[in-house]
Amino acid sequence: MADIPDITIEVSHLKKSYGSLHAVNDLSFSVKRGEIIGLLGPNGAGKSTTMRILTGYLPATSGSVRICGLPVASQPEATKRLIGYMPENNPLPEEMRVSEYLWFRGRLKEMPRAKLRSRIDEVLEVCDLKRNRHRILGRLSKGNKQRVGIAEAILGEPAVIIMDEPTIGLDPHQIMLVRDLIASLRGRMSVIISSHILPEIEATCDRVLIINSGRIVAQGSPSELRREIFGHTSYRLEIAGDAEVFASFLPAVETSLKVVSNGEPDGTGFRIVTLMTNSTADLGEALLQTLPPQGYRIRSLNRIEPSLEDVFLAATRRSWDARLPDKRDVFGDSRAPLPKV
Repeated sequence: MADIPDITIEVSHLKKSYGSLHAVNDLSFSVKRGEIIGLLGPNGAGKSTTMRILTGYLPATSGSVRICGLPVASQPEATKRLIGYMPENNPLPEEMRVSEYLWFRGRLKEMPRAKLRSRIDEVLEVCDLKRNRHRILGRLSKGNKQRVGIAEAILGEPAVIIMDEPTIGLDPHQIMLVRDLIASLRGRMSVIISSHILPEIEATCDRVLIINSGRIVAQGSPSELRREIFGHTSYRLEIAGDAEVFASFLPAVETSLKVVSNGEPDGTGFRIVTLMTNSTADLGEALLQTLPPQGYRIRSLNRIEPSLEDVFLAATRRSWDARLPDKRDVFGDSRAPLPKV
């Protein structure tokens, strides 16, 4: 691969409109070299449209996209040589064999014959397809077809890989294989993945962009998004001891730590207590060191963090709430029933 700049993708004030509908509305972000980015959003949020504009498949209404410093709009052929693209519905010629297809695609990518044969061997190894190299594409399983799509996307060693729903329709074992394959690209290629399988995005991606109504409503690493959206961490303890003075020992652990729920004791004297804090530090060890000397027995202690699904739902709901008018503006009284029509 040629020298790759530190910023491989630059998107600035990107817009795509269809009449009065804004599919992409003032989108700006960048992707660093070797970074894996997850693109999340509800159906119709603008994810696929954004990906098609990045690949040069679809023109933007306004704004700019640069791939390795080159403008996609004015240099589409040059930028397409820098991109490996796997669309959501990966089209494969079902009558061709795996190795034949990769050779065909490699020649379309203008790869020299002398290099192409060894490169096909490399991607078959990376994608765990060597045993399938002579099989007909139409007879492969869904998981193997997805891996052929990834093999084709990385075949030309592009600087940027764009994948739209790469794990759609796969079983858990196949999802794990594709996830590990994508993770193996970290540091070598910049990757943008769109997916509805949020645990896979969290396990694979360095950073997440959440899009709603064509706009970025939240971005950052999963841990950064949790802090931004929720701003607190919770702990769940099964504990036995004096409930009356329990809260008085918490400031010694962390000043913002407080009790938010205090369950009833069971037959053994243990009860479930939920604590909340603004601190991002892990307070588990401090709790285990502070409470037992005060006469408390701890049977279990768990740090509870919102899942990426919780973050996604909260971020999109927040963006919708910001755009909706107050019900009083429409109906006069927000508590009144909707008018009959």
